[in-house]
Amino acid sequence: MKPVAIVGVILIVLGVVALAYQGITYTTKDKVVDLGPLKVEAKHEKTIPLPPVLGVVALVGGVVLLIVSARK
Repeated sequence: MKPVAIVGVILIVLGVVALAYQGITYTTKDKVVDLGPLKVEAKHEKTIPLPPVLGVVALVGGVVLLIVSARK
């Protein structure tokens, strides 16, 4: 398989994942209170949004790369 085709497949997979999940969520821990043996932490969920346009662009770009690599 040509390197261009491999990049095309990776872009297609990333495009489908971006369209399916539409964001990356992660959790952070923050210290709220630290008084000797007493420690209180708060968990915060944060999301990095992925616009659907990004997924579509990756998907179309991957398909175009696959077509270009098949023609050569």
